Formats: sequence, C-alpha cells, structure tokens
Amino acid sequence: MKTNILVISTSLNGESKSRIMADESFKLMEKSTNCQWLDLKEYDLPFCDGDSAYGHQDLPRVKSMVEKADGIIMAIPIYNYASGAMAKNFIELTGRAWTEKTVGFLCAAGGRSSYMSVMGLANSLMLDFRCMIVPSFVYADRDAFKNAKIVDESVKERIEELNKQIIRVATALKKVA
Repeated sequence: MKTNILVISTSLNGESKSRIMADESFKLMEKSTNCQWLDLKEYDLPFCDGDSAYGHQDLPRVKSMVEKADGIIMAIPIYNYASGAMAKNFIELTGRAWTEKTVGFLCAAGGRSSYMSVMGLANSLMLDFRCMIVPSFVYADRDAFKNAKIVDESVKERIEELNKQIIRVATALKKVA
C-alpha cells in the first residue's frame, strides 16, 4: 500500500511563490505515491471563531483530506516574519485531523531573513497534535523565481529531497502504527 501524501497551498494568491513551490512538489510527488492537492484559495473557509466556523460546508471535505494523509507538505507564504495566517487558520479549523501526521514545509518569502518564521507553526503541530516535523523544510526568497517559475535549481533539488523525506518518514511511521 502506497503512502498517502497531501500537498497544501495555503496562499490565497493564485500566483504566489509558495503556490509555485507546492505545484512543483505535487508534480514530483504524484509520480511515486498517492498524492492529493489542496489549494485553500479554492475554498471560502471562514476564520476560526471556535464556534460556528466548524459548521462550514467545505470543512468536512478538507478535514477528511487531512485525516486520510499519512504525510502533509504545507506551502506557506511568509509575511512580516511569520507564517501566513491562512496556514494557522486552516490548522485551527481542521484540528485533531492533524494528529500524528508527518509534516514538511515549503516557505516563500521576500527576503532571506525570515527563514525561522515557520517554527511557531511547527512547534504548535508538534505539541498540540504530536506531528513529526521534517526538519529540512524548503525556504526560498524572491530571487529563486522568475516568470512564475522556480529558476534556482537548488530550490528544486531541496523540494525533491523534502518529498523523499516525507515519504520515507511517513511510510516508516505508518508501518509501525
């Protein structure tokens, strides 16, 4: 049985650099495993209010995608030295569906100084849901992209390596579960 991987683009901008990274990851990933694509811009998810937001019509579908995944790659834009708000909002909405998942990150930012911005999100996933975080996440700044494509070959190589690590770790954990 193949490992189930979910690639999530959390940016609401269809031309975002993190989405370009997610697309690259997905295209590579679907060749070797069961892989699903989830683009949050395709859903009109509400802000988590701890109450009525949990009744939103799209939530069961996207929550089910998280539940079925053995491994998850989240592509996240970095704004103002922090992970984009939609990533955290999505985790809050889908909650316990994240329990014991293997998670990796693809991060796109304007500059080089925000490379640790995803750590708050990673810590939350580890502590709240016992997720296994793959520590070699991919971080790319604006110089890695041109004309809506990744032009930095090292970024492409790191995405491919992250994909391999997610599959390896998620598969190993699935076997011992």
